[in-house]
Amino acid sequence: MQVTVFESDDRLGGKLRTSPFAGHPGIDEGPDAFLARLPWGTALATALGLPLVSPQAGRAAVWWDALHPIPEGLLLGMPTEVMALARSRLLSWPGKLRAATEPLRRRTSLEPDSLGGFVRARFGSEIHLRLVDPLVGSIYAADTDHFSLAAVPQINDLATKGRSVLITGRKMPKPPANAGPVFYAPRDGMGALALATAAAATAAGAELRTNTPVQAVERDGKGWRVDGEHFAAVLLAAPAAAAGRLLRQPVPAAATTLAAIPSADVAMVTIALDAGDWPRGLIGMSGYLVPKPKQRLVTAVSFGSQKWSHWELPSSVVLRVSLGRDGLAVLHLSDEQLLAAAIDEVGHHLGLTLQPQHARVSRWPGAFPQYRPHHAAHVATAEQALPAGLAIAGASYHGIGVPACIRSAQQAAAALHTFLQTVAD
Repeated sequence: MQVTVFESDDRLGGKLRTSPFAGHPGIDEGPDAFLARLPWGTALATALGLPLVSPQAGRAAVWWDALHPIPEGLLLGMPTEVMALARSRLLSWPGKLRAATEPLRRRTSLEPDSLGGFVRARFGSEIHLRLVDPLVGSIYAADTDHFSLAAVPQINDLATKGRSVLITGRKMPKPPANAGPVFYAPRDGMGALALATAAAATAAGAELRTNTPVQAVERDGKGWRVDGEHFAAVLLAAPAAAAGRLLRQPVPAAATTLAAIPSADVAMVTIALDAGDWPRGLIGMSGYLVPKPKQRLVTAVSFGSQKWSHWELPSSVVLRVSLGRDGLAVLHLSDEQLLAAAIDEVGHHLGLTLQPQHARVSRWPGAFPQYRPHHAAHVATAEQALPAGLAIAGASYHGIGVPACIRSAQQAAAALHTFLQTVAD
């Protein structure tokens, strides 16, 4: 079976990109890790023979006029115990008392499928704005008031298993002390995962064509034509907007649904600071989040060289600064403006005058699909409209993280393989 991959960019890997920075051979420009508890990323990296590393233990914080350690006992910002909240200075006493009343509240309907709406109903606005929205928002570049509850499995699990989140959370088994790392990454960066996968595909006989954007997908008897070239089956591993454009003529019902899935642009500013200027009080921290009411452009800051031991440099501290999210546009700004915003805002948060020795701006248009309420039902409707021999895969559909994308591609490829075997028989 001959496989041909059309890649519009001049490089493979999409958002997985690792490049030299500040004398280090490889600092990630996009995602820097994948969830270890989801098997698909770990399994692929292991099959490719990539050595994996995990982050160093580090304290994370939320910036609300000062850095406040994230309370213990949270699940993506959702409280599962009250005492840790009571000790936190991140929340006001009225906010803590509102959260403590959660077990007394009547069951909240899940029909609206709004993450923000559910959290506010259960715990009040402070928990939502100061914990859940920044934590989930930093993962998905989302405004959680407009994000699907069902699309965040860990929180959805709490929401569906019982009336009270706090009671359900207390009943859930705690992970064992030796559960292992939460995150993994290839030692040579996330870009290595894409490059090794491409090398394995080539070795297996696949043809990979870069600089080859697809202009048209058309029916061709029992098969398909991709820019005039015949194929028995097609897998569109593309963002929803691109898939919608390509399907407009052959499958208009699916195209309309997919084209309506929005996305958010983000930028990543990476800076290297003189280690001698780095405050001792920040040593051992992994970074911090900025809640929506306190945001200008910066949404999160990772202290990369403290988070990853293999990123450590002899005389520098490496920070990765995230700017932009759903509803907070940033890519209309120049690289110089993005860098200036990162330096100014992070300096304000930390009480420092930042003087970067090295800086890099990475621009990611449409990087984060936004799963609006009832997203899963919309995707299911689109997939039901697809004829046999045509499939979709990628972050726009069944999960945004790297493991979810791998699973999406594997399931779509398996379905097409089954179809082709049926046709051959």
